[in-house]
Amino acid sequence: MGRKKTKPFFEDLEVIDAGAKGKSIAKAPDGKVIFLTNAIPGDIVDVQTFKKRKAYYEGNAVNFKSLSSKRTEPVCEHFGTCGGCKWQHMGYEHQLFYKEQEVINNLQRIGKVELPDITPILGSEKKYFYRNKMEFSFSDSRWLSLDEIKSEQQIEDRNALGFHIPGMWDKILDLNKCHLQADPSNAIRTKVKEFATKNGLPFYNARNQQGLLRSLMIRTTSTNQIMVLVQFFYEAAEKRELLLNYIKEEFPEITSLQYVVNTKGNDTIYDQNVICFHGQSFIEEEMEGLRFKINAKSFYQTNSEQAYELYKITRNFAGLTGNELVYDLYTGTGTIAQFVSKKAKHVIGVESVPEAITDAKLNAEHNKIDNVEFYVGDMKKVFTADFVQQHGIPDVIITDPPRDGMHKDVVAQILSIAPKKIVYVSCNSATQARDLALLDGSYKVTKTQAVDMFPQTHHVENVVLLELR
Repeated sequence: MGRKKTKPFFEDLEVIDAGAKGKSIAKAPDGKVIFLTNAIPGDIVDVQTFKKRKAYYEGNAVNFKSLSSKRTEPVCEHFGTCGGCKWQHMGYEHQLFYKEQEVINNLQRIGKVELPDITPILGSEKKYFYRNKMEFSFSDSRWLSLDEIKSEQQIEDRNALGFHIPGMWDKILDLNKCHLQADPSNAIRTKVKEFATKNGLPFYNARNQQGLLRSLMIRTTSTNQIMVLVQFFYEAAEKRELLLNYIKEEFPEITSLQYVVNTKGNDTIYDQNVICFHGQSFIEEEMEGLRFKINAKSFYQTNSEQAYELYKITRNFAGLTGNELVYDLYTGTGTIAQFVSKKAKHVIGVESVPEAITDAKLNAEHNKIDNVEFYVGDMKKVFTADFVQQHGIPDVIITDPPRDGMHKDVVAQILSIAPKKIVYVSCNSATQARDLALLDGSYKVTKTQAVDMFPQTHHVENVVLLELR
């Protein structure tokens, strides 16, 4: 039998950079890049590789010879096990630096576009407790720590209410305290788990597809409204009402208490019937006097305060005077369209999700905005020459596509109608850069600014202004 190849081990490497997907970077003696998951720039480490590719290795730092001055003490006890907040051990000013660098590198390396002076990245005022939406999973077989496994003691309580362990679809980390959503989020989650355990309500088992309680969603707004949605695997009216009545009485501040009975294999609720158990079926977010109704299925930026900053930058880049026809592509629930409407002559929003457009129309009516129109359908099929002929050539296009960026047909259509300005909002600067390269023949990048919506993670938004050459 052939001997199994040992994976290369490298000593005394300096971690030199932080890259895409939150990984840090060192260089092997052979010149190849090594992607690391558990170190930060400035650390000196020994590295055990576990994957070798033509151009790079993947590995873990196994010995820390000296620690980086960029390090800070993580605030969360779950750091390192939980899949979220991967950059908690890096000082916030350094997080911002590496986020901005990633955006610039992508625009230059993938987009190969000439960049103006960079407007510095906008950090988030809140470093923790900034999320307005959290989803927690129930499990009857929680993730056990190494210490618990080694102790060989009989573990009675295997129930968990928390997050999936990275890469493990059926293992849930039980949370004591999460630092991402403000109170009463932790209290609601903790009390629900305690009550359900005490009353013998079965927690879900993903492998066997059994158990009553599947997930708990908590949404909050800057107007102090709270939505709680419990997802059950089957209908058990008595047990369901027992839990929902407990939540209603224990947390009278909840604005909207809802539930779903979902018997499918997966726990997405978008094709499910959401039932309002108590209160109203929505909560409301407010921005510059505009109010936006958010229901259980609505998309809304998950950092409310920073979404306001992002939208202000977008409006500012558009430079509206009140005379412009604006197209807002991938409009979602129409928040940007309504936000810029008072500075525009007319705004047209296009989106592929029918429920989002229903929300957008209701919100516009609610906000008494009469210079916006919304259309639903697949972007590349709706946004056609006929559509433009019918609605007019836009002076400005605002586009905020999903992570994959814009479809090439959409880019081609933008090039053919040649608006004076395009404001491109992106949650993935790599696909944004790809699209900018396609637009580069006709458009010049005149402004670019990154916005940090998600402190303690590697995710970053970027806004670019393109002007017709």
